[in-house]
Amino acid sequence: MGRVLAEGNGDSESEAVDHMSVTGRSNEELHEQAVAEAAQRYEDSTAERERVEGRMAAGVRFPDNPDALAVRAERILDRGGLSPSAVVADIHGEALDLPHTNERIINLSNELQAWSFLPRGVRAGATVARITLRRDGRELPHGTGFLVSPRLMMTNHHVLPDEGFARQCFAEFNAQVTVDNVPDTAVRMELDPGTFFAADRRLDFALVAVTPAQDGRPPGEIFGWNRLSVQLGKLVLGEKVNIIGHPDGRLKEIVLRDNSVLVRLDDFVHYLADTRPGNSGSPVFNDQWEVVALHHSGVPKKDDQGRVLRKDGQPWSQGDGDDAIDWVANEGVRISSILKHLARLDLDPGRRALLAEMGPDSGLDQSTAAPAPQPERITPAVPGITTPSVPGVPVTVTMTESDARTRGPKMGRPARGTAFGGRQHLVFLHGRDQQSKKPEDLRRSWTSGLNQGLTLAALPTVDPEDVWFPFYGTRLADLVSGRESTAQPVGLDEVSAAAAAEVFAAESPTGSYEQLLYEAAARAGMPQNGPAATEGFGAGLVGTLHRPLSWLAARSDLDEWTIATFLRDVDLYLGDSSVRQAVLDSVLETMPATGELVLVTHSLGTVVGMDLLTRLPDGLDPVLLVTAGSPLGLDGVNERLLARGPHRPPKVRDWVNVWCPTDAVAVGCPLEDERWGKLTQLAVQNGRDRAHKIEEYLAHAGPAREIGTVLTRTA
Repeated sequence: MGRVLAEGNGDSESEAVDHMSVTGRSNEELHEQAVAEAAQRYEDSTAERERVEGRMAAGVRFPDNPDALAVRAERILDRGGLSPSAVVADIHGEALDLPHTNERIINLSNELQAWSFLPRGVRAGATVARITLRRDGRELPHGTGFLVSPRLMMTNHHVLPDEGFARQCFAEFNAQVTVDNVPDTAVRMELDPGTFFAADRRLDFALVAVTPAQDGRPPGEIFGWNRLSVQLGKLVLGEKVNIIGHPDGRLKEIVLRDNSVLVRLDDFVHYLADTRPGNSGSPVFNDQWEVVALHHSGVPKKDDQGRVLRKDGQPWSQGDGDDAIDWVANEGVRISSILKHLARLDLDPGRRALLAEMGPDSGLDQSTAAPAPQPERITPAVPGITTPSVPGVPVTVTMTESDARTRGPKMGRPARGTAFGGRQHLVFLHGRDQQSKKPEDLRRSWTSGLNQGLTLAALPTVDPEDVWFPFYGTRLADLVSGRESTAQPVGLDEVSAAAAAEVFAAESPTGSYEQLLYEAAARAGMPQNGPAATEGFGAGLVGTLHRPLSWLAARSDLDEWTIATFLRDVDLYLGDSSVRQAVLDSVLETMPATGELVLVTHSLGTVVGMDLLTRLPDGLDPVLLVTAGSPLGLDGVNERLLARGPHRPPKVRDWVNVWCPTDAVAVGCPLEDERWGKLTQLAVQNGRDRAHKIEEYLAHAGPAREIGTVLTRTA
């Protein structure tokens, strides 16, 4: 796959080469530079640190701003960081305002740990390895690294400054003691910088590929990997952190409890913790075992002249060794900053695919992470309506039908003939708004999400080339954009999702759009006896549909425009037989003809999939149907299927329906009507602002286990 140069944040190419020479002295200089810069940031943030320490001394447990506390408390609850019974017992025991409730939740997560804290810590620790350097016939413990995807390991730039140095190193997993305090059997795995290597001096990180085991399995499949998240809410000031690493090259050790976060900077975080030089490259976890930072340096105490001090107060010199330094704090690089840096790298598709394996929360999935400008949206069907593709920046779409028909991919991607022994077929069926994306990239992204879930479920992962990926996105967009509106264009002064919804309702083939929107809002709990319109500017034009749209948006992670256009496409598919036929024809162009079928569907694809099951060739046996983020629970949807009403899908042996409570598209779930027959219903908690993402759905162990169990089943 080639290599990627380590970035130097403004350094010239020649300077970057200097920084990354493979001599031991250069490596030490990089470490000294990291320490010096950490010390300078520590000094520059003195006022903020003293403010935080003063508030903590005054009894404020978490001296952070209210917004940060609110986001953190919400994440703790969403990610299962607290037992629900503990929350009910402690939070509801007395009347508390919202800020105090958030502080109480965070404090509970610091002080009251469920039993699962320990096995989850063991699982996180398994991803951590000792990095060892080969030099002059010797093997020297050099630092710590941890897996962040099935094939990628993260450590410090000063640990692995370049590809050449990385080739001299290897990773040792299980370099630890067992429960009986005897050395475990370490597992060596070679680094593979030729496949992937990226590094940055200022953020002091390196990301390198690790060679698969002898049986072909990637290291993450054996030891697991950490799901990094670019999202906010993983840490607040005053909260505890936990560090796992190899101090002084020793067997794996852990730092728990006697620590706290002091200062949060844009790209770095300072915390008190007992670490040693060999901890360079260690993951810094919160109590939910999410990686919040990459540990990279201690912060030495300095005198007024800027000299590093020893523990006895005297100036430190090189010959004294690191042990003599008076370390006052530690510094880590914020994981969100590293992920944002990686998202900006200009990579070829192969290396971008490796980054995408880090999962949907990383922000590096292929649909969003590529640095090149994204293709223009084609979705609006309403002439003259401005679509906010970038928040706050209106972009008027004027694409004609002929323009739309010349853009975007047309065909899906078949699986290779040897997939699953040629007997089983895994088919992914996508939803709406995919016309600007490549089917190959979508297939890889879906597979990446599924492989995360399979790894959690301790099942074999899937190769993207073994997956069938029918594609109807471009054809649907052509049909949508080709339907010229007979309604008057909405004036720009009145543009909103509700204004668009009014036009969608007027253009509904069967007049069912408004009914569909109101049913969805009612199932989301909207009172039926409230006012039908909303007061204020534009109410005369968009008041009728503003209320259900705003209700759905307020109770989900989706915005009003997404909800309005999604329901428009569902209504168009169900209400226009020519659209339905064109979509089904597109899907059938890329489908197997015989064998066992595992059909995984998402969003509008769940509706298309139910119709597809009535038209399968006789030789294709649907052994498993998975519907994720589905609107099938809405009567306005299921009553208009080819096999009308709630029903058991034809010939399907097993059916799994998975939904997220904050996904407005899945508002009709769980599927409670007994006419659906026997099915497995799984509720999951998807990441914030990713409630409807298919990668997020598949990354859970529950649905992935259902899929993987069938795929690994012997005949």
